[in-house]
Amino acid sequence: MSDRMVNPELSTEERVADAALRPTSLSEFVGQTRVKDQLQLVLSAAKQRNASADHILLSGPPGLGKTTLAMIVAAEVGAPLRITSGPTIQHAGDLASILSSLVPGEVLFLDEIHRMSRAAEEMMYLAMEDFRVDVMVGKGPGATSIPLELPPFTLVGATTRAGMLPAPLRDRFGFTAHLDYYEPIELESIVMRSAKQLGISIDADSARELSRRSRGTPRIANRLLRRSRDYAQVHHDGDLNLARTQAALELYEVDDLGLDRLDRAVLIALIDKFGGGPVGLSTLALAVGEEPETVDTVCEPFLVREGFITRTPRGRVATPAAWTALGRKLPKLPNQLPLED
Repeated sequence: MSDRMVNPELSTEERVADAALRPTSLSEFVGQTRVKDQLQLVLSAAKQRNASADHILLSGPPGLGKTTLAMIVAAEVGAPLRITSGPTIQHAGDLASILSSLVPGEVLFLDEIHRMSRAAEEMMYLAMEDFRVDVMVGKGPGATSIPLELPPFTLVGATTRAGMLPAPLRDRFGFTAHLDYYEPIELESIVMRSAKQLGISIDADSARELSRRSRGTPRIANRLLRRSRDYAQVHHDGDLNLARTQAALELYEVDDLGLDRLDRAVLIALIDKFGGGPVGLSTLALAVGEEPETVDTVCEPFLVREGFITRTPRGRVATPAAWTALGRKLPKLPNQLPLED
């Protein structure tokens, strides 16, 4: 399976490293300039009013900093942070238990909010708007609804699929922001900062190479930095230069275009097994031995953004760039690429 699975289980070392590399304030956070400016205004106004900030919705692909921004929100307003996720809230009672234990001003971070159960979503409407939940006691005709007042709190929701959020829930957020992929120059700054935090000696060429192959994603940049450090530590004196960085990336199968094993497997299957497409997502995922959600969420956004595949009403289609990237010769009569849906 790919090491870029959705919500991967990280080792203790990886969790500690990730925590150490997270910026703790908006001023330290690199990239997403417009989102930072807007968020700073929301938080500053709330602090001046001595009130809880409006509810915040952060959307975007995995690894761009949604969790980090939630932590920064709590730090900026000086409030405690509670972290949970949508898949763990499958019943209204699960959500009621969390909400009833909040303290005034607390920040509740709800990751993958689109995966919360429908019953919990409906309870959240009232909690976000009126800071109140109705708890049902008993069953059947004798059931009684007991209103439970909640302290003011700030909900920070994060989602990789904003379109799956019901409109009534989405409309209750006072501030919504979409995080975009990072530019190489921004990732280079993140790599240099992370190297300093980890005590890694790295030159500018190495940082530039890592940023160029990191798919516009800070999480991937930091992961590749740690693996390059491991390579330099085992095979050399621990310092990172361009040659050592490139050797480490070759070992971990990250090529010059930023494609990794799963990306290449998808492109190879699409071209060699299905003649360039079109082919459905489930069939393509089955051909590479992955779950459709993994291919759709983890792999496709990068391949589509870089112009290697296009999604059409009939399925996925390889572009000429994909054939070139794999060193394949375009057929004399390549499939016509329909317009994207």
